[in-house]
Amino acid sequence: MTKIIIVSNRLPIKISKQENTYSYTRSEGGLATGLNSVRDKAETIWIGWPGATVDEQDQPGMQQHLHAQGLRAVFLSEEEIRNYYEGFSNETLWPVYHYMPSYARYAQEYYDAYVSVNEKFREAVAAVYKEGDIVWVHDYQLLLLPSLIRSTFPDATIGFFQHIPYPSFELFRLIPWRKQLLDGMMGADLIGFHTFNDTRHFVSAVTHLLPVRSSSNELTYGTRTVVADSFPMGIDPYLFEKALANDETKKNLENLKSTFEGTKLILSIDRLDYSKGILQRLQAFECFLKNSPEYIEKVALYMVIVPSRDTVQKYKELRDEIDLVVGRINAQYRTMTWLPIHYYYRSFSHNMLVALYHSADVCLVTPMRDGMNLVCKEYVACRTQHTGVLILSEMAGASKELTDALIVNPNDTGEIYSAIKEAIEMPVTEQESRMRNMRAVVHKFNINHWVKIFMEKLAEVKALQQSLKTKHVSIDTEKLIHNKYSKAAKRVLFLDYDGTLVDFNPHIEKAMPDEELRSIIQNLCSDPANRVVVISGRNHRTLNEWFGEFNLDLIAEHGAWRKFHETGWQSISGLNDAWKKDIYPILELFTERTPGTFIEEKDFSLVWHFRRADNGLGELRAGELMNYLRYLATDRGLQILPGNKVIEIKNIEINKGKAVLDWLHNQEFDFILGMGDDHTDEDIFKSLPDNAISIKVGRSNSAASYYLNNFKDVRRFLSNLGSDANVDATSKLPERDQADR
Repeated sequence: MTKIIIVSNRLPIKISKQENTYSYTRSEGGLATGLNSVRDKAETIWIGWPGATVDEQDQPGMQQHLHAQGLRAVFLSEEEIRNYYEGFSNETLWPVYHYMPSYARYAQEYYDAYVSVNEKFREAVAAVYKEGDIVWVHDYQLLLLPSLIRSTFPDATIGFFQHIPYPSFELFRLIPWRKQLLDGMMGADLIGFHTFNDTRHFVSAVTHLLPVRSSSNELTYGTRTVVADSFPMGIDPYLFEKALANDETKKNLENLKSTFEGTKLILSIDRLDYSKGILQRLQAFECFLKNSPEYIEKVALYMVIVPSRDTVQKYKELRDEIDLVVGRINAQYRTMTWLPIHYYYRSFSHNMLVALYHSADVCLVTPMRDGMNLVCKEYVACRTQHTGVLILSEMAGASKELTDALIVNPNDTGEIYSAIKEAIEMPVTEQESRMRNMRAVVHKFNINHWVKIFMEKLAEVKALQQSLKTKHVSIDTEKLIHNKYSKAAKRVLFLDYDGTLVDFNPHIEKAMPDEELRSIIQNLCSDPANRVVVISGRNHRTLNEWFGEFNLDLIAEHGAWRKFHETGWQSISGLNDAWKKDIYPILELFTERTPGTFIEEKDFSLVWHFRRADNGLGELRAGELMNYLRYLATDRGLQILPGNKVIEIKNIEINKGKAVLDWLHNQEFDFILGMGDDHTDEDIFKSLPDNAISIKVGRSNSAASYYLNNFKDVRRFLSNLGSDANVDATSKLPERDQADR
């Protein structure tokens, strides 16, 4: 039976040792709370670190106890915890990912430990994995794990979800081991983030640093297609609502009511961390007391800070500074009967948190940068009376969903102060309207919905990969094509050039045929049954210089020029190039605005190249250029062709598909092959007869029957066509392959 293997840095339990025995309590973290709902509905195994060092002699007994709960522990030494968890995870990745790179430390021993521990997690997965299982890896501590699992189980279904923000490329590139981290993530089939911006930053990073091609959020890395997408995480609102009926919760509610009778209660709950904006929040509250003295003794801030890594110097300094600011504000504004800030540096029980959420008139959630932040959703879930106001940082992922909150810039203490005042004074009717809308969002997009859409998307990605796999020219498919080729008495091969026979070169004049390609072409041309046609967007002079010596046909500039091996060059009659004088200045303007771009002029077309432009800028300018030229091209009977890092403008009469149809006119062949890699070659595939074999270079949607990964595979394929080693007994292609057309 298929099971879900959840892998995270921590197990969803807390383990503590008292004398010689261990006690186990359920964790109240966001991920643990959320995925426990999943574990109730599916067969799961959860793999993670128990959260503390465990003596070696105690490990077998603890593992046995955890097995009964569907858990598997990965035990770490104190050195591994120090270097992998406190070091690389939280002193290198955490500050960079939260846009505070000045706090980051790049130490090789940290990264070495990170690799080692990720390997430990891989071994733990391998021990329980069975074919068909789904592996779901979570968060930044395990970025290398998807690729490690993939190397062990190539066909595994692997999802990865990152729960913290993803930094912009300019920040991410600071990490020395950036390529290794991206390669690790790309082992997954589906990579999830909380927001679209996080997804966008990841796609930017991976396309800058790895040989990855992207089509929107579909990424092609080697022979695999990986999808990156946003899945805003929810909570289980019913878990919080149910807790309101708990006796302990009711008792806490009564105590809070008596303590804060007649006082507007502002709630702030955070883990100790510099990314949470705690000091800025305190400054804003101090500003509120200073500028709105009428609320003294009428408003109180209930601040809960959960201890976290306070032995680390940065965190210790932050805690000390918070203590000082809270002490100063309380000393300045307190009265005999009122304390402005009720500050607690400790963890609270779930029932106490629910009571606080239900009692607080305002919830203040203003992190400087956060992945999602579930505190705000928990607050909304507990507002069963439909009142209360949420003040939420625009830097939290939840701000994209809870748009009825008062959204603030966490760096602007004045704006936070104004939001506090607005929240305190907000009419009940407006509170109810906003809160009902937010509660509807929290209920609809709950934890179960999050899991459901992620798992559905993961299944969809696997189906996409499988459909591409069936179209790939596998060894068996190649044998069948070769068999058909060997039995044919009259053959024609239409071969694109750039991206098909050679790799792309930023310097177009340097992409000339090498000796290997010349040998392949010569071998194909030497077979009297073959007609080889090189069909390219290149100008006819260049093609003639490169291939004039071979016994083949040439089609240049997408069909504007044609040359049969026994004749000279001929152009399509009636073509007009007067339009160039209007279009060329526009291309010059974009070239001046975009470093690394240049214009190539052909007889009947103009090409704007941006392969050497900064990644991202070139695509942006290309989009602008196409929009700019759209109406001009229509009026002048021109066609705009987007290619691989090029934009080509040509006469609408020029078309590779038309050129192929003209070439085939009144000729019959028993083997027809077409190969190409870009948008212009789709016209070839569509024009070929049904019995032809068409092969796209690269994995993308295409009218072609099959695909190969790159020009190297093309060369190997063409070299093998003349070999008897691949001949098979049957000449019929699989029905499934035929259906793929």
